[in-house]
Amino acid sequence: MSFDTFAIGFDHRDRERLHALWDGILDDEVWSDGPLVKAFEAAWSAWNGLPAVATSSWTGAALAALEFFEVRGKTVLCPSNTFMACPLTILQVGAKVEFVDCNRDDLCLSFADLERKVRLHRPAAVMAVHIGGHIAFEIERIAELCRAEGIVLIEDCAHAHGASWDGRKPGTYGDAGLWSFAPTKTISTGEGGLLVSGSSDLIEFARAFRNYGKPDFDTPGLNYRMNEFTAALGIVGTERLEEIVGWKNRVARTELDPRHPARLVLPDGMVSGLYKYIVFDPLERSTGKVYDQPCHRVLGHAVDLPNTDWAAANHWCAPLYYRPAAVPALQAVSA
Repeated sequence: MSFDTFAIGFDHRDRERLHALWDGILDDEVWSDGPLVKAFEAAWSAWNGLPAVATSSWTGAALAALEFFEVRGKTVLCPSNTFMACPLTILQVGAKVEFVDCNRDDLCLSFADLERKVRLHRPAAVMAVHIGGHIAFEIERIAELCRAEGIVLIEDCAHAHGASWDGRKPGTYGDAGLWSFAPTKTISTGEGGLLVSGSSDLIEFARAFRNYGKPDFDTPGLNYRMNEFTAALGIVGTERLEEIVGWKNRVARTELDPRHPARLVLPDGMVSGLYKYIVFDPLERSTGKVYDQPCHRVLGHAVDLPNTDWAAANHWCAPLYYRPAAVPALQAVSA
């Protein structure tokens, strides 16, 4: 079997478990924002270490965080080497987006350029993005700078399912963490998102925000509720998360690392969820780039971001998809 073809990271051994949860939804006739949503939030919170609020998409979680921190009319710093969802959501809440360069070793937000942009733009918030499945190498320095300057730090953890650094999970360094469970993600619910935070006020705000601000409508918001069928997929995926990440890391270490000496190398103590296996030499068989169009170029911003432009042209992704039923873990990538 070829492993160049995309595969959703659902373990088909979980079909019976998933169908039982779905049957329970049909029996109970509670289809949205019910007990399985709460169970998914609890399961993710147990893994991530922070209270969680599930939403219908990453966008719903991001909008909740940005509205809570009242960035409208202010500047938010954002890496250009990311998906357009980040700047578009910032613009949607009425903030101004300014772009920051990335590093060439981790493809994540550059602390050196962030320091410059903080002095230049005096932002209200920074959005840091964990690219490719690993945690941004400079996230602790970024968090320290934001705390010292009174800047809100929002972590986009959409790629980072299963990642950790000396046991610490993504989303726990800043004021809020945003997760995506879209179809390509390591854990997918089809569509879906989730916000984590140590701020009880933000958690309360996000719960109201996703449901039109009910019951008193004092909180801004629309419908970003997660339905029960989606939550069931999240529960099953979260139960399988550590196994999926362990499987992918065994394959990476035994099969891919020997073939790709010019790969992205992690710091000691860091585990990547391996949403992408990134290399810096051209690959004949590649799943493409993480991002090949920097956001600042898409939006026409006249800003010099040399590392971001370099990264767009000089990295590739080797195929690595979770398929435990097809072959043993150590033979998971065909030659």
